[in-house]
Amino acid sequence: MTLALSRAVELPAALLANAAPIHRAGVLDVRLATSEAEIAAAQALRYSIFYDEMGARPDALTARARRDIDPYDMVCDHLLVIDHADALRPRVVGTYRLLRQDVALANGGFYSAGEFDLSALIAQSGPGRQLLELGRSCVAPAWRTTATISLLWRGIATYLAQHGIGHLFGCASLHGAEPRAHLAELAWLYHNHLAPPELRATALPPHRVEMNRIDPAAIDGRAAARALPPLLKGYLRVGAMVGDGGYVDHQFNTVDVFVVMPVDRITSRYAERFGAAND
Repeated sequence: MTLALSRAVELPAALLANAAPIHRAGVLDVRLATSEAEIAAAQALRYSIFYDEMGARPDALTARARRDIDPYDMVCDHLLVIDHADALRPRVVGTYRLLRQDVALANGGFYSAGEFDLSALIAQSGPGRQLLELGRSCVAPAWRTTATISLLWRGIATYLAQHGIGHLFGCASLHGAEPRAHLAELAWLYHNHLAPPELRATALPPHRVEMNRIDPAAIDGRAAARALPPLLKGYLRVGAMVGDGGYVDHQFNTVDVFVVMPVDRITSRYAERFGAAND
C-alpha cells in the first residue's frame, strides 16, 4: 500500500466553522459539503480509493488532477465524514454522493442510467416518494470502522426524512472486471435477492453480464455471501434487492450490480440505529 492509500484529505478548519454538522460521534461528524473546496476534498479521497487502491484507470486529465471528477459532482449533494482529531487539520475520511430525482430530471438524468434501464423504477415513483441515487461511496482505509459507516448512514437517514424519499438505489461494485470471477456471487444474488419487476432495473448491453448462470443447487450460499463486498452486504442487511444483470465497468475495474432499497422495507432495527441521535 502506498502512502496515498492511507491518507485522508485535509481541509482548512476555518472552512467548516460556518456550517453545522448533521450528527457527531466522538471526533467524527457527518455533514453535507457547502463549498467547492469540500467537494474537491471528496473527489481527492475518491481518487485515492478508486484509482490508487482499487485499480481504476484514469484518463490524462484525471491523473493530473488526482481527483475523481465527473459532471454529476456539480449537481449532487456530497455527504462527508470529517475527522476532527486534530482541530487545526480536520480531514475528510468518508463520502457518499447523493442525487435526488427532481435534481436528476432537471440535469440530464441519473448516473446509473448509463449502465441500467431504470424505466420501471422511475415509473413507480411519485410525489412524496421520489428516488434517491447513492453513489461514489468510499472511506479511507484507517477509518473503515462501524463508527464511520454508521455516521454515513445516519446522515443518509436524516436526508431521507428531509426530502420525502421512497426508494434508494445505486450500484454496488464487485472488485475486478472479469465476470467469470463473480459467477457464484452474481447467481446467489439473483436467486435470493432479485427485485420484483416494478423495481427491477436491467443491465444494458454491450457490457451486460447474465447473473443466472449457475444452478441454485450448485451454489455454496455461505461462500458466495462471504465473498460480497462489505458495502453490498450492508445494503442487503437493510432490505436491499438487486436488479437483473451485472455491468462490466472497465474504467473502474468492477462488475456493477444494481441495488434498490425501499425506505419502508428498511427494518426498524436499522432505521433506529442509523437515525438515532447521540450527539
